[in-house]
Amino acid sequence: MPNNDELFAVVTQHNGGNHVRVRCEDGKNRMGRIPGRMKYRTWINEGDVVLVEPWDWQDEKANIEWRYSGKDADQLRAEGHID
Repeated sequence: MPNNDELFAVVTQHNGGNHVRVRCEDGKNRMGRIPGRMKYRTWINEGDVVLVEPWDWQDEKANIEWRYSGKDADQLRAEGHID
């Protein structure tokens, strides 16, 4: 579950490299950055549910913190956390 500064988001577009476009639960579209610790270990595709942490100095960008599996994402949708 997200901390105070983290949000649920859905990946809408993969821009190549380590950048994705995400639609956050607060209604904003942000550019998400996949950190190096996840880049080759966790594959992120369009439609995946992720946990993001928006940047303090640029609100239109965020770091990807976690990718939820299909079962976990379905459970979050059933509980009403995401659309």
